[in-house]
Amino acid sequence: MARVSEPDILSLGDLRLHGGGVLPDAKLAFNTYGSPAASQAIVFPTWFAGTHEANEWLIGEGRALDTSKYFVVVPHLFGNGVSSSPSNTPAPFDRARFPHVSILDNVDAQHRLLTEHLGVDRVALVLGASMGAAQAYQWAARYPDLVERIAPITGSSHTSPHNQVFLEGLRAALTADGSFADGDYTEQPRAGLRAFSRVYAGWGLSQAFYWQRIHERLGFSSLEDFIVGVWEANFADWDANDLLAMMRTWTGADIGQTPGCGGDTAAALASIKARALVMPSERDLYFPVADERWAVERMADAELLVIPGVWGHIAGGGADPEAAKFIAAALTRFLAS
Repeated sequence: MARVSEPDILSLGDLRLHGGGVLPDAKLAFNTYGSPAASQAIVFPTWFAGTHEANEWLIGEGRALDTSKYFVVVPHLFGNGVSSSPSNTPAPFDRARFPHVSILDNVDAQHRLLTEHLGVDRVALVLGASMGAAQAYQWAARYPDLVERIAPITGSSHTSPHNQVFLEGLRAALTADGSFADGDYTEQPRAGLRAFSRVYAGWGLSQAFYWQRIHERLGFSSLEDFIVGVWEANFADWDANDLLAMMRTWTGADIGQTPGCGGDTAAALASIKARALVMPSERDLYFPVADERWAVERMADAELLVIPGVWGHIAGGGADPEAAKFIAAALTRFLAS
């Protein structure tokens, strides 16, 4: 498949932020797949602690996002260490001083990428998992005449209070490490990153995943081996301030902040013109099915399709082969409809 192996970088200049302030000399990283000459574009933003590699399981000839038919654009979330982030922004906006960038700010920057830089005037689909789902919702609410379809997967249109409590637990675990030094650490706070990973391990997968001892089927001899080999390994190379910046974006996510919606999430959902295929995971502990049913009921043309299985939130990212097949088949049908 045609692709850019390393991200391209779009310089945005000083990016004025909706919450106030400016991200100076902002850089938006992105990857493209397929030919820009394709008549239909797909936007597939990254999720929390993810880069373009995490999305590639759905992209390519013969896959759901078929690059012989579609031009697929994967923009990188601000804060993920590739786009402008605490770890790569010069002083005085480095580290903990990195400004708060919202989902709306991310989507407005992506809109500039698509329309001004890549020449896209119609988007067949915006999809994404977790924080990518928040961006899909935001695209549809912010640019209703540009987007034909959205597919939010294991995510939500706004971050619920319960989800915010989960994120606060992660933040507290990470920053309790004395070497964190209010974000001005000289080396990564390893104890904090390990604690962060262990908190996450109890939320990313369902109770039933552990009841059924699926970690043993994956080749891990014990829970400890699984936590170290999967969860600690997943976050070991991440910069702590980058994780916190993305968490801050996640905590404040709400399409009710779309200009003209007055903070009303339901009104923002009602304003969406795009067809929506909303795919929560059956046992997601922080984006439950009931929350997404609430969103679907408030959109004009939306379908709720629950991903079955016990993999919880992680089901949306392709790790479970059965969930991956389910998602890919649903997207293929959705694009063909």
